[in-house]
Amino acid sequence: MDIESLPDWSGPHKEAEILDEYEDGTPKTVRMIVTAAGISDEQKCEYEWTETTCEWHLLHSNQLSRQHGKYVVTETDKGAHVQFELTVDLKIKLPGLIVKRAQKVAVDTARKGLTAEAEKRAAG
Repeated sequence: MDIESLPDWSGPHKEAEILDEYEDGTPKTVRMIVTAAGISDEQKCEYEWTETTCEWHLLHSNQLSRQHGKYVVTETDKGAHVQFELTVDLKIKLPGLIVKRAQKVAVDTARKGLTAEAEKRAAG
């Protein structure tokens, strides 16, 4: 729920600002500046939270026509497993090589960046 720390551990996120919160204080509407495959984009997303999920839907973007993402956390013997899902539709066509590079960055950020941040917070 610490949206504003995204630029600290997620390379593509250059800015993250909470615009609106739910009554319980969890982030609802968020504005972000994201750079992927050399393309910078300002995005506005709406978040939904449960005890085990973080889900977001795109409200506005200069480069994307649709985005839906979700983290699902399940407990394991060793701690937790996080499943990451991301669906993105671009407003413009890009060469396959650029799209694949952006996909790799998204997966690496979700896997490596989130893991490193979680381990850092657990140790601190």
